[in-house]
Amino acid sequence: MCLTLRAVAAALRNLGDGEAELPLPHVAETMAQASVRGARGNSGMMLSQFLLGFREGIGQRLRINARELAAAIGIGFERLSSSLDEPMEGTILTVAREAADEADRAEGESDLRVFISRIVHRAEQSLARTPELLAALKSAGVVDAGAKGFVRLFDGVKRLIEEGQIAEGAVDRMAESSNAAAQTEVEADRDYRYCTELMVRGPTLPDAAAVRKALRAHGGSIVVLETGDLLKAHVHTDAPEAVFQLAATWGTLESTKADDMRAQHQALQARRPVAFVTDTACDLPDELVLQYDIGLVPMQLIVDEHAYRDRVELTAAEFFHRLRAGLDASTSQPAPQAFNDAYQDAVRAGDHVVAVTVSSGLSGTYANAVAAAKRFDPAGSRLTVVDSLSASLGQGLLVLRGVELAAAGWQPGAIVRELERVRAQSGGFFTVDNFERLVRSGRLGRGRAWLGTKLNLKPVMSLTIEGKIEPVGRARGQDGARRRLLELLDQALTPRPKGLRLGVAQGDIPEFAEALRAELVARYRPMQCLVMPITPVIAAHAGIGAWGVFYQIEDGTKAETARYD
Repeated sequence: MCLTLRAVAAALRNLGDGEAELPLPHVAETMAQASVRGARGNSGMMLSQFLLGFREGIGQRLRINARELAAAIGIGFERLSSSLDEPMEGTILTVAREAADEADRAEGESDLRVFISRIVHRAEQSLARTPELLAALKSAGVVDAGAKGFVRLFDGVKRLIEEGQIAEGAVDRMAESSNAAAQTEVEADRDYRYCTELMVRGPTLPDAAAVRKALRAHGGSIVVLETGDLLKAHVHTDAPEAVFQLAATWGTLESTKADDMRAQHQALQARRPVAFVTDTACDLPDELVLQYDIGLVPMQLIVDEHAYRDRVELTAAEFFHRLRAGLDASTSQPAPQAFNDAYQDAVRAGDHVVAVTVSSGLSGTYANAVAAAKRFDPAGSRLTVVDSLSASLGQGLLVLRGVELAAAGWQPGAIVRELERVRAQSGGFFTVDNFERLVRSGRLGRGRAWLGTKLNLKPVMSLTIEGKIEPVGRARGQDGARRRLLELLDQALTPRPKGLRLGVAQGDIPEFAEALRAELVARYRPMQCLVMPITPVIAAHAGIGAWGVFYQIEDGTKAETARYD
């Protein structure tokens, strides 16, 4: 579902930046065609069917009202429903049907916000009932993933209508119960091995019904998409090559895929000795969060009296856009329940959980993480919370060290002791471009801020051993601040450590940060040097133009130190 929607989003972005109005039929056609080409998996194929029907319902209308929009949603559902060889309740089919039904009921609404809110509310209710309709979902304790994706799609439309903002690049997987379904036993006699997909192009393709009939001899879970001279099919089978040979008789076979679902299932069931959880103040890039399956607990951000989950519902790029527009923001730590949810997910993947939080000297997040841990694991045998005494990439680098130690076979207690040792010989320095955010957050008085602005002074600050912020100097202008910060960093890294990681965090100044990264790599030859935009909860206090360098010294361990390439 996610991959399919990414293909749609990319195609829409390619239409332009929104400065010129585009005809509605053209936009709908772009969505539908992109969904066909980008469809992945069963739910992605089903979503594509819905969008093809929705495009048909739009027709050539340049503007539509609620009644016409309801009709288009209804046609989308009808196409989805008719495409299924074995319709199954408790899936996206159920949620799409109830969403279409509510759209039909709400066709008289004059306010589009009310119209879409009713659909989302009904879809959410339908999603919550999916476990009662499908035994596998109920036994795993989860809702249907495709159905949830469908609800998220409509919820995104609702947010866009209400707020006029588009969130870009949010983390794809946060602290959700993602591995629960992996614990469900699969009945081998009823389950095919390969999730198979193919795309065929030709001037005289067979119709979808004929394709479904032909594929039944090879497997199940059949979904067929057909639009123009393009046909795409999804089938679960034990003989993907036979399916591909069959498809080649229909036209030119453009692409094929066959994933071993049993191998995927076994991989999900494989438990790790240690799983990691952290909060969004860590500033780790999405790809590392996903690669290492790190549970990420979103902190809270309040912008214009609206609460957002940091990095999930509001990304750094969008937040900086809002700051430049003059909007104010405040922050709040995650509730203990948010950590409880992340712990629930982590224990499905690992025998022991290590949670690394933003410094207790900067936020109440650590206290909430500990409170949740005591309720979740009263004996303290399966869960350990570590105070990073840092933030941003100082916190993130510590998490990465823990992940590496776990992969190397270290026991949980030894990992925690090593993280505490590394933490004690690591640190960071940072500066801000202006004092506005510090004044708004109450960290600096207006008089001192006014004087600093007049003199073009840039404060240079560091993290203390207790995990608090203290000023260590000031300089005139960005160049002066850069020279002073690098002097302090050079002192901290003398003598030169052999095992060193660096992180550059930046507040919407990517070119400066990349240039700084190149200089740091040439000077210190670290094992790793990450560059990341600061997450919104940190940007709310530091502001646009803020930047910092975090260092992590790992000397003294038995681990090998690979040089940075």
